[in-house]
Amino acid sequence: MRVVVVGAGIIGRAVAWRLAQRGAQVVIVDPDPSRAAAQVAAGMLAPVTEVHYAEEALLGLNLESARRWPAFAAEIEEEVRADPGFVECGTLAVARDADDMAELDHLAGYLDELRLPTERLSSREVRRREPALGPSTRGGLWVPGDHQVNPRKALDALALAGEKHGVEEIPAGAVGAGSETVELDDGRELSADAVVVCAGWASGDLLSVPVRPVKGQVLRFGPTTRAVMPSHVLRGLDVYLATRSDGEVVVGATSEDVGPDTTVTVGAVRRLLDEAWRLVPGLDEAPLLEASAALRPATPDGAPILDTSPGGVHVATGHHRNGVLLAPVTADAVAAAVCGAGWPSESAPFRLDRFERSR
Repeated sequence: MRVVVVGAGIIGRAVAWRLAQRGAQVVIVDPDPSRAAAQVAAGMLAPVTEVHYAEEALLGLNLESARRWPAFAAEIEEEVRADPGFVECGTLAVARDADDMAELDHLAGYLDELRLPTERLSSREVRRREPALGPSTRGGLWVPGDHQVNPRKALDALALAGEKHGVEEIPAGAVGAGSETVELDDGRELSADAVVVCAGWASGDLLSVPVRPVKGQVLRFGPTTRAVMPSHVLRGLDVYLATRSDGEVVVGATSEDVGPDTTVTVGAVRRLLDEAWRLVPGLDEAPLLEASAALRPATPDGAPILDTSPGGVHVATGHHRNGVLLAPVTADAVAAAVCGAGWPSESAPFRLDRFERSR
């Protein structure tokens, strides 16, 4: 079977690898993989701390994919001897003031209803667990099941894993996609037995799918010995900080409905700095390594699209803030669909026809 995958982000590369493992001849088409949203993302694997009310179906998919991440990462590392950057570390949700504490208590109550494991922490307990937190911290919530991955490492490792199984990446843009052909911007036409569109927010340029770009701006800081830096993944109500094993701290992220714009703006940087500094004052001493922006693919209901279009094109897009988290479960689902087993039951709530039903 010959398969063309449109998009070399973390979804596209994970899908290509899974298909190639099953014996498919896979080609990935992408004009510039460095622009993938995962290249900028912090890599929060946070199905619990990012839960939203009335999104139980999405929560179930997120939890299932989080459960698969340890084996997914181990399998990649075993195949190519490259670290995909997965770390089981838990997450500290932190309240900076009384208003934050009220919101955190509300979240904790909802998580209790869902029977998701958490531990409430007093101001003293949360600062004992994370000494980098500021003295005004009011309390926290320990979430042992929310972890992190370094998406840049994961993307590189998936590229190596795909290459090992014969996946070819073509640096060109797709301007048309059908069930058996993909038209490229250089005039070529690729034929295939199956086509998978994982082009993020640009998927809507190829197919009739309701997906749009949502801009996210992120900051990266280097390690410093001049101040106490965080050793945990931290979540405030308006900001998060993810600390890598090498000491890098990733701070994010904004959410801006401004179209396909990746300009880094002073206002967004200032807001991220202010919110992060309120949590961790030691950031004052850290070197600023990078300020960057990327475009998340969002759908009207905030959930992904996992389906086959009426024209026969397989679609995996619209993952919004959960692209890195959902890579394992998405790759498995697409591989099953393309190889003839059909879409698995966990993908049923994310079919395209749900948008017709909602109208």
